[in-house]
Amino acid sequence: MSSLTLTQQQKLQTKLSPAQIQVMRMLELPACELQARINEELQENPALEEGLDKTQEMDFQEQDLNDEYQNPLQNEDFNYDDYVQDDDISERTYNTRSQESVREDIPFSVGMSFGEYLKSQIYLTKMDKPDRHIAKFVVGNIDENGYLRRTAEELVDDLSFQEGIVVTDEKMQSIIAQIQQFDPPGVAAYDLQDCLLIQLQQKEQTANVGLAMKILSQHFDIFSRKQYNKIMQRMDITEEQLKGAISEITRLNPRPGNNWLGTVYDRNQSVVVPDFYVEEENDELIVTLNQGDIPPLHVSPEYSQMLDMYSQTEKSHTSNREAARFVKDKIDAAKWFIDAIRQRNETMMQTMSAIVAYQREFFLQGDSSYLKPMVLKDIADRIGHDVSTISRVCSNKYVQTQFGTFALKYFFSESITKQDGGEISTREIKDKVREVIANEDKTRPITDDELVEILHESGYAIARRTVAKYREQLGIPVARLRYQI
Repeated sequence: MSSLTLTQQQKLQTKLSPAQIQVMRMLELPACELQARINEELQENPALEEGLDKTQEMDFQEQDLNDEYQNPLQNEDFNYDDYVQDDDISERTYNTRSQESVREDIPFSVGMSFGEYLKSQIYLTKMDKPDRHIAKFVVGNIDENGYLRRTAEELVDDLSFQEGIVVTDEKMQSIIAQIQQFDPPGVAAYDLQDCLLIQLQQKEQTANVGLAMKILSQHFDIFSRKQYNKIMQRMDITEEQLKGAISEITRLNPRPGNNWLGTVYDRNQSVVVPDFYVEEENDELIVTLNQGDIPPLHVSPEYSQMLDMYSQTEKSHTSNREAARFVKDKIDAAKWFIDAIRQRNETMMQTMSAIVAYQREFFLQGDSSYLKPMVLKDIADRIGHDVSTISRVCSNKYVQTQFGTFALKYFFSESITKQDGGEISTREIKDKVREVIANEDKTRPITDDELVEILHESGYAIARRTVAKYREQLGIPVARLRYQI
């Protein structure tokens, strides 16, 4: 007969406060989405108002309009200094930019990003608000090729650790299954086999499609090795049947997210709104933050007066206590929101200033050959933030320079060691690969082995598999598919 026992267990667990979680979410928002988030909060919280209050208006008249807005409200419950360290970048001047000073001379049209396209489809489902939030988290883990590289169990752990949200493995798997029905077909698959099967499941279930699904689910290993005779023997099918199934498989997309450009309307109408501007003045690089139409915010004076009134009256009555609690909660939420925006701006400016300092020569010359190898940790170490914070700042953010508009992730690349011992950016190697293939004889395309030899002659000692990886990342097909008569 079993007996019940009590045991003690110690665990170290990191939990973020609601205010810290709000700051993290704010960091992920680009300028164009921040305005929508502020409008949403203004509608939900009556204690939050846009514009300057009377005391702020008096102070504002004495300040330069281009000075960084300092929020006078202080939140005693949440000290951001405990979460990140302030580390001024002395080599850069930074301030925020109002709508009046936004430059319009370098429009940069691109399509909706792949991640944004997936998130937009979440609202077309019947998910409730909590499930939509989980779905956005899942979409954030889908890579550029459209694959979900984390299992449902790993995503559950990540969500619990990062945001304190607890969901079951079954709930997570259910949400992933819904995302796998999104466009483009095959998105959110765990691997190639899963990706191809998802696409086949969404096609009209003909005989060829059904046979193709059996081949991929039961004989994927020998199919990937092109051992077609074994497949015919094991499945007892004819060569014609096999050809019909293979024809269905070859029409599938092994990388659903690769080179996704959105609809024709998206490609022609969507415009990137830069989050930062970098300008040169007398050999000094000045970084500014695009504030756009983002208004200053303050706590409603009426709600502050109401809280004072409730604090001075008798609190014993239940209705008074509930009203006071409601008003206080709304005022606290407004303060947290205002403080989160201020902290977002500070963190973004620190990060961008550190990037500009690290890649100074590029921002002065505009030549990609001046880009130094740089990873997220390099910037995190400079300003004393966590790598995950830098990743959030750089996600879907853009900077406008005198040489064009660039995604912040453009400036990050790993390094390799040249034969002479010097370090170069992988971006430089990719540019070399692109250049060599662009100038090749199309009647005799250069193979990956030949690319390796050419790169070795130029001083780049890299392996064939690395060359193949860079070629695929550039969206360049293998030699036999580049052949032209």
